[in-house]
Amino acid sequence: MKISFLGAARTVTGSMHLIEAGGDRVLLDCSLYQGRREESQRRNRELPFSAERLRATVLSHAHIDHSGNLPSLVRTGFGGDIFATPATVDLCGAMLIDSAKIQEYDAAYLNKKRRGRNVPRVEPLYDVRDARAALESLVGVGYHRPFAIAPGLHGTFYDAGHILGSAITILDMDENGRRVRLCFTGDLGRKHLPIIRDPEVVRGIDYLIIESTYGDRVHQGPQDARDALCQVVRRTYERGGKVIIPAFAVGRTQEIVYDLLTLSESGCLPNLPIYVDSPLAVNVTEIFRLHPECYDADLLALLEQRNDPFGFYRLHYTRSVEESKALNDLQEPCIIISASGMCEGGRILHHLIHHIGDGRNTIAFVGYQVENTLGRKIVDGWKKVQILGENWPVSAEVVMLEGYSAHAGRTELLDYVAKVNTDGKLKRVFVVHGEQAAAEALADGIKALGVDDVLVPYQGQEVEIRD
Repeated sequence: MKISFLGAARTVTGSMHLIEAGGDRVLLDCSLYQGRREESQRRNRELPFSAERLRATVLSHAHIDHSGNLPSLVRTGFGGDIFATPATVDLCGAMLIDSAKIQEYDAAYLNKKRRGRNVPRVEPLYDVRDARAALESLVGVGYHRPFAIAPGLHGTFYDAGHILGSAITILDMDENGRRVRLCFTGDLGRKHLPIIRDPEVVRGIDYLIIESTYGDRVHQGPQDARDALCQVVRRTYERGGKVIIPAFAVGRTQEIVYDLLTLSESGCLPNLPIYVDSPLAVNVTEIFRLHPECYDADLLALLEQRNDPFGFYRLHYTRSVEESKALNDLQEPCIIISASGMCEGGRILHHLIHHIGDGRNTIAFVGYQVENTLGRKIVDGWKKVQILGENWPVSAEVVMLEGYSAHAGRTELLDYVAKVNTDGKLKRVFVVHGEQAAAEALADGIKALGVDDVLVPYQGQEVEIRD
């Protein structure tokens, strides 16, 4: 068996790992890489393998940094099944179409700006037709239900506790008379977060591929994060400003809405309107309502008290472009939640253009910001940033509410490895999906647990598995 680490190696985005066993090839995730624009374009357009030779693809969850390049995969010749949980299938139905529309829109916008200049046209990575073709290949499989991928190769999904439908993937492989069990965590969630269940621990693992986004950091607790959000809103309200929240449409937006409901009912929030300005987030919230099988006990209990945990009187969902533009003309304080979470596309860019230069406002980040993304530059304190081809001064308050991460922190990751390895079967761990410092810090922590063979692979590194 061989594993090729083709993405999310010593970086956070681009999740893509190729498994070769028994003459078959299986891809774990097919992500969009996010970072420097030129590098992102090159890596996303040039898949580092032959799509036609793949037997199947297994998708951990619907976030674009794990699913976003599936349309390119299918367009370039992949004809197999893409296995995912039913909730992930439904979410991809909204997210991949939205991703294609954003790319088409952004390309058209930039080409309009470039008109009359002697520069080449910008082409979208893929279009809506490509996204729809990818959706036809998705196959939904529930948690704990083994599925056949290839002769001698079976998969099983367990709840990763990251977002709705997120999965830990177990691959059971029989090759030349030996049995190997590989675990790919995908993005591992945290305990005690609202809405979804805690991550499941799977044992009997020989080889583990684990994420390390926060491998060197310990998170605030959920209540601390909620309190911090309340304080940000209150001080922005007092100076007459708006709170702009770049949030991933899947998971983070619903979590923020849930907490704003809690804060509103507790009397913590001032009386101000809240807008979710993302057609994708609106569609995704509808999908959340369709999948109570993924909810934790607290949300199920709330459902018994009220019909809709994602709606209350201060909350407004906007769909149309006209409604979105009107938000920028509002003079009174408000909260605007809009995608994308790393400010790499979508309506959030226009809200930043209108609000980032006003010191009364606050830009509140609630998710990890990858190196070289616009969101990371703002968080890192750049005084001027480029948005849609023009430079804009940063005068608004910028805050990072790290307690809202849906990724396990260092303590939680190490605890997960320890529980997976209670039987002492773990032979080797591969640490991915983290910037180099975070990945290496987690690797050192795993070694301290008594696992001697821990590797932080490089981009493109191939590893032979021999017992």
